[in-house]
Amino acid sequence: MCHRIKDALDNGNAKARVIHAMTYERRSAPGILTYLEKWIPISVLIGIFCGFGAIVLYKFLELCVHFFLWELAGYHPPAPAGEGSTKVIFSNKALLIPLVTTLGGLISGVIVYKLAPEAEGDGTEAAINVFHNKGGYVRPQVPLVKLVTSSITIGSGGSAGREGPIAQIGAGCGSLISRLLKLNAHDRRIAVAAGVGAGMGAIFRAPLGGAILAAEILYLADFEVEALIPAFIASVIAYSIFASIVGWSPIFLCPEESIFLDPVMLLLSAILGIMCGLYGILYAKTFYYVSEKFHELPIPRYAKPALGGLLVGIMGIFMPQILGTGYGWLQLLILGDFSDIGAPYISSSSPPPMYMLILILTILPLAKILATALTVGSGGSGGVFAPALVIGGCVGALLWAICKCLYPDLNISLPVFVVIGMMAFFGGVGKVPIAVILMVSEMTGTYTLLAPSMIATVLAYVITGKNTIFPSQVRSRADSPAHRGEFYIPLLRTILVEDVMTREVITIEPEASLSKAAGIMSQKGIKGLPVVDRNENLVGIVTLMDVLKVPAEVRSEVQVKEVMSRRLIVTYPKETLFDAFDKMVKNNIGRLPVVDPQTNKLVGIITRGDIRRAYSDRLFEMLSEWTSTESVDFLS
Repeated sequence: MCHRIKDALDNGNAKARVIHAMTYERRSAPGILTYLEKWIPISVLIGIFCGFGAIVLYKFLELCVHFFLWELAGYHPPAPAGEGSTKVIFSNKALLIPLVTTLGGLISGVIVYKLAPEAEGDGTEAAINVFHNKGGYVRPQVPLVKLVTSSITIGSGGSAGREGPIAQIGAGCGSLISRLLKLNAHDRRIAVAAGVGAGMGAIFRAPLGGAILAAEILYLADFEVEALIPAFIASVIAYSIFASIVGWSPIFLCPEESIFLDPVMLLLSAILGIMCGLYGILYAKTFYYVSEKFHELPIPRYAKPALGGLLVGIMGIFMPQILGTGYGWLQLLILGDFSDIGAPYISSSSPPPMYMLILILTILPLAKILATALTVGSGGSGGVFAPALVIGGCVGALLWAICKCLYPDLNISLPVFVVIGMMAFFGGVGKVPIAVILMVSEMTGTYTLLAPSMIATVLAYVITGKNTIFPSQVRSRADSPAHRGEFYIPLLRTILVEDVMTREVITIEPEASLSKAAGIMSQKGIKGLPVVDRNENLVGIVTLMDVLKVPAEVRSEVQVKEVMSRRLIVTYPKETLFDAFDKMVKNNIGRLPVVDPQTNKLVGIITRGDIRRAYSDRLFEMLSEWTSTESVDFLS
């Protein structure tokens, strides 16, 4: 059927051909065995590439942190328990921190500007854009450039995360493998999504959450269902390779008492979800406001990350907690270790008093939001996932501190608040409520907080609304350029014949001569005439081919009823254009009479051209609505 529609459209006007070129021709769904035979080996290859890519990123990032922050600036940030020591060594040469962050931003900016401009900023956003708008194509040098520049940016103290680079590395691996295997654009996009999931699942040691994230992060309110099975397979393979080298334990150590036991926690989780939603709006708006201002700056593009690094470094003199990914500080919050939270300017011999802790936890997430906007928004290379987890964890700790200050006897667990805050914040602003709950559960080894985390994450998701940290996300598959064709051919099913048909029909009576019929056709430029009796009932149809079969010299003596076709193929006003067009194609005719199903009276006529014009007009109308809606959503 679709091939016949394609052939028919190809015979149409230029506008119809342009429209059809924008659409995706549906293929018959392959059997499950054929699907698995194709995607299992492809997914395994993607998983292998992404697993080793994650190892290289992880090790190179370690080297950069050691060289830039420790060797040059004298600052040893804490690491999460699953990745090293939580020990903090504050710099005794803090004035060097801005120089180091500026140097890292400058090196990153020059490399990106010279080799791969698409590697600047957040890699996850770039991967989403590749899926929707670039046919799943990633230039081969982009993953390598992203790996190097992100490691330098983060390692020198830039406030960013490794989710961005691993997403772009994974997307690049999927794109490369799909090109080597000569996959079509549709399958190339699926390979890119699977690569993103594999990279995430590996480097965060969260294979299930990473796979779900690959399908969920592409949309504001939808899933890329076809990517799930390839992402599951690739994520497990990549995770196994990565963990075999780095270790199998979760990134964060979470105390055993981090469980949901008290229904009061549901109410507090709702409050935390509201707080995370509001902070999420602030995060998104601050990030893109800063990005816009940096974009307008009249300085070389490669110098902008250096300027962002300088500003972050100045902040880092006073609050070194904002430098780098911040995962180590998040670990200390989970463990309830506040001894260094206010250092180096507040004595770390003992935890700060509660009022001071509340002040610090109020300032820290705001500072992290600004530092991330300056780092990544200026064009620095990195991700926004790690900062989001830190911000959410701080918000959770802030609510815990407020509750303990107001109700000292309230038995509530700090790690529970921190973990749920991590989930709710990024689930809301990243539009991945399901994936982030799974990912953080895997990253912390806690699976008993699903009920309160669901409440908090859903509320944060609803409150953030259209505010997202990834502007390339579209609402659903129907809004994605990657799927637009799949959803537009069924447009024919949404338009009725009565909305398109020509009601002023030129007809002829059965007793008229063929000469008269030929004259009408020639004068009106048509190739067929419905034949109606005195009661306006349709009794047949005469075409130009019927007329031409009769010699010209005897046409005046032959009546229409003698040559007309009585085997009527008709359509009805309430049928869809798809039904009408299907009849035309199957019977190789270019027009259909429209009759009243009750009386058989002729009420109109519809041609292949009418259907083509209605289809293209509605498609252009939808494209215009989609473009204007996306613009409004982005500006709002």
